[in-house]
Amino acid sequence: MSKTRILTAFFLSVLLLSACQTAGNNVNRTAPSANEIPDRKWWKEAVIYQIYPRSFKDTNGDGVGDLKGIIEKLDYIKSLGIDAVWINPIYASPNKDNGYDISDYENIMQEFGTMQDFDVMLKGFHDRQIKVFMDLVVNHCSDEHRWFLEAKKSRDNPYYNYFHWWAKEKGEPPKRWSHFDEKADAWQFNEATNSYYLHYFGDFQPDLNWENPKVREEIYKMMRFWLDKGVDGFRMDALAYISKDPNFPPMPESYNGRWSMFYADGPKLHDYIQEMNREVLSKYDVATVAEAAGDVERVMKFVDPTRKELNMAYYFEATDLGYLPNEFKMPDPNGVNLVDLKKIYSKWNKAFEERGWGTTYLANHDQPRITTRWGNDSPEFREISSKMLTTFILTMPGTAFYYFGDELGMTNIKFDKIEDYNDIEVKTNYAQVREKGGDLVRFLEGMKISARDNGRTPMQWNSTANAGFSNGNPWLKVNPNFDKINVETAEKDENSPLNYFRKVIKLRKSDERLVYGKFAVVDDNNPDVFAYTRELNGKKILVLLNFKAKESNSNTGVDLGKTKVLLGNYPEASKDGKLKPFEAVIYQLEE
Repeated sequence: MSKTRILTAFFLSVLLLSACQTAGNNVNRTAPSANEIPDRKWWKEAVIYQIYPRSFKDTNGDGVGDLKGIIEKLDYIKSLGIDAVWINPIYASPNKDNGYDISDYENIMQEFGTMQDFDVMLKGFHDRQIKVFMDLVVNHCSDEHRWFLEAKKSRDNPYYNYFHWWAKEKGEPPKRWSHFDEKADAWQFNEATNSYYLHYFGDFQPDLNWENPKVREEIYKMMRFWLDKGVDGFRMDALAYISKDPNFPPMPESYNGRWSMFYADGPKLHDYIQEMNREVLSKYDVATVAEAAGDVERVMKFVDPTRKELNMAYYFEATDLGYLPNEFKMPDPNGVNLVDLKKIYSKWNKAFEERGWGTTYLANHDQPRITTRWGNDSPEFREISSKMLTTFILTMPGTAFYYFGDELGMTNIKFDKIEDYNDIEVKTNYAQVREKGGDLVRFLEGMKISARDNGRTPMQWNSTANAGFSNGNPWLKVNPNFDKINVETAEKDENSPLNYFRKVIKLRKSDERLVYGKFAVVDDNNPDVFAYTRELNGKKILVLLNFKAKESNSNTGVDLGKTKVLLGNYPEASKDGKLKPFEAVIYQLEE
């Protein structure tokens, strides 16, 4: 064959191969195969473990957890199989609201350590392929922040307009309600400026004036500071509150007195978040979680990808269930209505299938322990109900958020006296009940179930003094059951809630149906059993969860005898639909 013919044949082959590759690429772009999952994201697949640093591990004996304590326990955290951690605020703070009152956004609270400690911790997580979310608290700051120290000096001070004020000569300020004020008044008088400043939370937490572009610039600069350090994302505290109408008009009657919903509907809220995305978030490979109040329509605005705002929504409707109306977190004696809970999750997950991305959680620093609130903390049922709830969180749609200590089945401490509480929220509401002549004994009984400090007691590492949390006097009492419920004991028990937690995470990571699978509730009206399927590419998983301390029947229409049990929290899983107390089973359905 001549050299010319050889070269011609070679070039024809190259052209044919190129054409085939181009055609293949076009097919992939326009018609992805059935097994492909569009729009994969690391944060969709993650299990995020929340660490409350004050209560995790103390290394210097002052009774307060610190960053070195987290560093000390990096290998334990890695052993859980989680993908990311969310760390509650560690910024410099007077600590009147456990770090949610920030006096310096670019420094570390002295009790927690130094910026060098933070850098070591961040590297330690990243070396273990664990991403780090920080709390972003920008609706308000501390009254000890230099901005406010300057602002309260005079109306001529350039920082005065960093906050919201109401001049006294204009008369009494319009009614605004405060979450952490005994008189429920969100305006506090400042004599030097002869004006009132706004605080939706404590009077030591003045609200920042997002209407001032200089404030927004300062916040974006601060965000870049942390992102440039390598932080992987933000959980955004009270973000829905940042926009206010500076005229402070009366609340429309349509809100029916629901102040928090009114606050979460400011006129420029989404303008500001979109600007934050343009100026900061879009320039980094990070993820964001919105603490978003409101109904489906409102929350979707935060996470609809076409709006270019945030990634995930952390909504409240499910965790607010089971409380009596018009009272502060007073548990309903009838417990949680499971049928109502199923309706809530069905509604939200149907919405997230269309746009955006959701989360599943039952506990965090604002909630009590899941085993007490949603399960049963008696010795008979504590472990089994803890495992059932772990199954729920890790097999539901959305990114899973799991609170430290719940992997052990930790329980509420149930304080008898108001003096034992540290939390400003419960103290404020106790004072309000007392002022109105209410039943304080009843209030404290209710708080044994719902108070936030129940979920903030120190981590129970072992059976030594203070559960191995601290050599000093813990900032909050350790739960007395630490001698039985602790990491050291759980590690030795193959069937402990801790080791079950690891098994469910392993299953979740090995089966994409538990991340990307379509969700559907079955046996909808069953008052005892939460049953649902997760389906991907025609293959289904069935999850059965008995939320009651009794044997309960499920009615799914599935012949369980023909299924394969992937995981369950009893040695022998139900094959006839009769579930033992708090039983959880994950089935592979027949293909």
